[in-house]
Amino acid sequence: MNLARRMDKLGTESAFEVLVKARDLEARGRDVVHLEIGEPDFDTPPHIVYAAGQALRSGHTHYGPPAGLPELREAIAGDVSRSRGIPVNPDQVVVTPGAKPIMFYAILALAQPGDEVIYPDPGFPIYESVIRFAGARPVPISLTEERNFGLDVNELADRITDRTRLLIINSPQNPTSGIIPPSDLKSIAELVVDKGIPVLADEIYSRILYDGEFHSISVYEGMQDQTIILDGFSKTYAMTGWRIGYGVMPQSLAEKFGLLMVNSNSCTATFTQRAALAALQGPQDNVRAMVAEFKRRRDIFVAGLREIPGIRCPLPGGAFYLFPNVEDLGRSSQEFADYLLYEGNVAALSGRGFGAFGEGHVRFSYANSVENIHKALNRIAECVRKIRG
Repeated sequence: MNLARRMDKLGTESAFEVLVKARDLEARGRDVVHLEIGEPDFDTPPHIVYAAGQALRSGHTHYGPPAGLPELREAIAGDVSRSRGIPVNPDQVVVTPGAKPIMFYAILALAQPGDEVIYPDPGFPIYESVIRFAGARPVPISLTEERNFGLDVNELADRITDRTRLLIINSPQNPTSGIIPPSDLKSIAELVVDKGIPVLADEIYSRILYDGEFHSISVYEGMQDQTIILDGFSKTYAMTGWRIGYGVMPQSLAEKFGLLMVNSNSCTATFTQRAALAALQGPQDNVRAMVAEFKRRRDIFVAGLREIPGIRCPLPGGAFYLFPNVEDLGRSSQEFADYLLYEGNVAALSGRGFGAFGEGHVRFSYANSVENIHKALNRIAECVRKIRG
């Protein structure tokens, strides 16, 4: 078949590629510690699973409204209103099968060939992939260790042109776990409001914070009319395989997203929406326990990495990733990640896979047990010892 040229512009996620390699090693009898996949290793809370079962038994197996069940949209609107401190009505909410469609729809709806989209680098690789697929020009903005992987507002101002159609921000961030402080969010808001640039705020890790409160760019003056909040249930409620997310945006744009749903997915599965409703309305103890456990793992992992010569590791404030600096080891990020996998049986990701500015780093997900984290630390230390001679 002759594929459309746009297909050549699609990228992928290195996490899944590394997972395949790691599974292949396991099939050959190797014991691999998985630190590559960005998903909670906890089970979905029982009351959510029960709600899904009840929904199936009650006949929630048919088409639903393209933008989502009215009761779920109302619950999401209420939750976002409380958590972000902004007024949200259900007509501003679009429920999708996973949160990625919100990203896809935002870029397709707002950027066309010749336009520019600014996105974080290092950052989630699908941002750049979809920007290119839409025919727009990706414009990276660097996130550096010196700034705690925050966004430099002055650099952002320099990146903006009369062709800028969208800014993507992600806080807490994948892969760095960096958090944009409120003062910078306010400055970013003032900059984009003045220029009329919409913001796709990827807030999928908003509930996985270890200190302080979550801050959304949507609260600042003028931003409710220019912000698309991307969020979902995958990370907070350990529901990655359920594929259910949502976007919150101006109502006029939500109507267009509804059309995109009609033309792509028709609707999100109704029984998973009933499960999501139970997640929002039910007890939150499992979320708090999961975040507390992530914090314990973070502290153990960071302390262990800081004892290994040649590795420098900041303490992240959210999400469940470490993004240590390995430049002093004298190997590229990919070379070190490959060495860890094939010599140390530790699956990690090259920082370069998240953009050019990720070079010199690797990403570890600590969505794994403390026992396996200790095992990984011993193996990483041994790999580094061999590399340094």
